[in-house]
Amino acid sequence: MYKKILLPTDGSEYSKKAGEHAIWFAEEAISQIIVLNVIDTSYLNSIPQEDLGSTLEDHFKAEGNRAVNRFSEKLQNDQCDGKCKNVQFVTKIKKGQPVDEILKTIKEEGIDLVVMGASGKHGLKRLYPGSVTERVVRSAECPVLVIK
Repeated sequence: MYKKILLPTDGSEYSKKAGEHAIWFAEEAISQIIVLNVIDTSYLNSIPQEDLGSTLEDHFKAEGNRAVNRFSEKLQNDQCDGKCKNVQFVTKIKKGQPVDEILKTIKEEGIDLVVMGASGKHGLKRLYPGSVTERVVRSAECPVLVIK
C-alpha cells in the first residue's frame, strides 16, 4: 500500500516518534523511507556579509547531513535491531522553506504517505496557524500521519 514514505525530520522528539511509526508502516508494506531534513536558509539573505552567509549555509548543510544520517541509523538500530529486511532508508538534505521543500519532495518522489511530528524543535510555532505540519497536512496530495 505505501511504497514510499516521507519522514521529514528536524531531530525533535516528535520527529523521532514519527520515525518509529514510519518504520512500522514500512516494514509491513515493504517500503522505502525517505528521511528528509530541510535547512531553512531564508533568513541568511538578511546577513549583509555574503561570506558569512555562505559559511553558515555550508555549516548548516554539514550539520543537517550528520543529523539525518544519525537519525536514520538510530531508527534502524532502535526499531529494527538493524534487521529491517523490507525497509530501504534514503536520506535527503534540501535547503529552502521547509513546507515548500516537503511538498516538492512529495511530488518529485511519488510519496504515498508522509509521517511527521506534530511540532518541531520550535514548539511555540504550533500555537498559531501556519506551522510546518499544519501547512503540509492542508496542502499534501497524499495521506499525512501526524504523530504526537
